[in-house]
Amino acid sequence: MSVSKSILLAISAAALAAASPLKNYDANSEAAHVVSRAGPVFYSGPWQNFPGADTWLSYEQLLEINRPYIAMTGSTEGDIQKIDTAVRAISASVGVPDNVLFSIIMQESHGNVGAPVTYSPENIPTGGLMQCYNNIKIVKRNSLTPDAIVTQCPGYEGQHDLTQEQINGMIQGGAEHFKGNMANWGDSGTASGPSTIYPALREYNSGNVNAEDLSDGLRATPEYVSDVAQRLGGWAD
Repeated sequence: MSVSKSILLAISAAALAAASPLKNYDANSEAAHVVSRAGPVFYSGPWQNFPGADTWLSYEQLLEINRPYIAMTGSTEGDIQKIDTAVRAISASVGVPDNVLFSIIMQESHGNVGAPVTYSPENIPTGGLMQCYNNIKIVKRNSLTPDAIVTQCPGYEGQHDLTQEQINGMIQGGAEHFKGNMANWGDSGTASGPSTIYPALREYNSGNVNAEDLSDGLRATPEYVSDVAQRLGGWAD
C-alpha cells in the first residue's frame, strides 16, 4: 500500500474520532491534579430539555468567571490573554458563537494550554485546548519535494507560555471540527441557538448522536452536553 493511500485511510479513521475531555482540576490541590466531577445538574433527553439560550452568559462574562480556574492549570496570564485573542478572532472567522467556543475549551481542557493527550473511544489521540483528534492534512509539494503531513489539532503537553500561533492552532482546529458538527444541525453561524449547539456538542464528543437523549454518551461522556450547557450559564470549576 502506498504512503499516500495509508495517510488517506488514517484520515478516514480519524473522522470517526471525537473530543475526549480531561477530567476536572481540583482547585484545592497545589498541583491542580485531575479529579472526577461533573456539573451540578444532569440534564437529559432532547435539546428542548436543556437550558435555553436565555440562560447563556456572554463570552466576556464567562472569561472573567473562568480566569482563576484557567490559572490553576498552570496556564500563565500571557496564555490567558492569547486564548482570549484567539477565541475572539476564530469565533468570527469560523462562525462559532464565542461563548460556546470558550465553554468547549473549558470542558475539554480547563484552559490548560499544556493539556495532556487523551484518547477517544476508538483509541485515537486527542490533544490541545479543545482535545480534538489530530486531523491529518497533506500539503502537496512537487515532484522533487515530498508531500508534507501537517496535524490540524496540535497539542503541547506540559508546556506553557506558548506563542499566539500555537494557541491559535489548537483553537482553530477545534473550532473547525465543531463547525462541521454544527453544519449537521441547522448551522446559523454565531447566531446558532440550542437546537443546533446541543446536538453539535453531542456529536463533537461522541461522533454519533441520539437526538432523543443528548446524554446518551454512545461510549463517550454522557454528561458532556449537560456540563457545557451549565458552563454557558456560568458554572465553572
